[in-house]
Amino acid sequence: MSARNTVAPSTIGVAFSEDGIAVEYLDGREVFYHGPPRKTDGVVRTAPGKLVQILVTDPDGTEGVLTYVNDRNTHDDILETTGVGRVFVEPGETEELFPGVTARAEGHAIVVDADPEVARGRVFVFVEDELQEEAYEIVASAEDDTASDQRDADAEAGDADAETTDDADAASSGDAAASNEETAASSQAAGEEDDEPADDGWIDTEYVEDS
Repeated sequence: MSARNTVAPSTIGVAFSEDGIAVEYLDGREVFYHGPPRKTDGVVRTAPGKLVQILVTDPDGTEGVLTYVNDRNTHDDILETTGVGRVFVEPGETEELFPGVTARAEGHAIVVDADPEVARGRVFVFVEDELQEEAYEIVASAEDDTASDQRDADAEAGDADAETTDDADAASSGDAAASNEETAASSQAAGEEDDEPADDGWIDTEYVEDS
């Protein structure tokens, strides 16, 4: 019997349409998830006995990673050929699939928790069996949006206060500011030679295999 093991996903192609989501495997084949997905706040709780598939995409919806949860039917070599990942979670366990995305088992049911802001993209959950398939998109809850808006408002107020203070200080210290600016510019020019560019890529290589 072929092994059934945990498999890390690879980055695969994704395309959105009005009818659903197309996923292109590494081997060139495609699978289509019918939609549009139903939006839900923060969590999806599935019924027992369902195949649970979690897709995390980049913000533009052009690529992503797809992971099966507790799938015991697909051979390891097939998953590796297609680029699909697999994790197993036992009752009481929680597994992190991606930053901000976890799956846990409650009895025979799978619960998916996600924070799209942490994931820096979109999070979809597909639930299916022989009779039907369901599609969900996990979005930030209204409470999270309110808290984020408040943080933005506080930051803007702080910036306005700082700007007012800076204008008042600048009126009485023009010569000193000019001297400091020249010194800072010189230091910055020297320091730029040693600085390395920051890695602002969407996906963390810790969670995927090299394609």
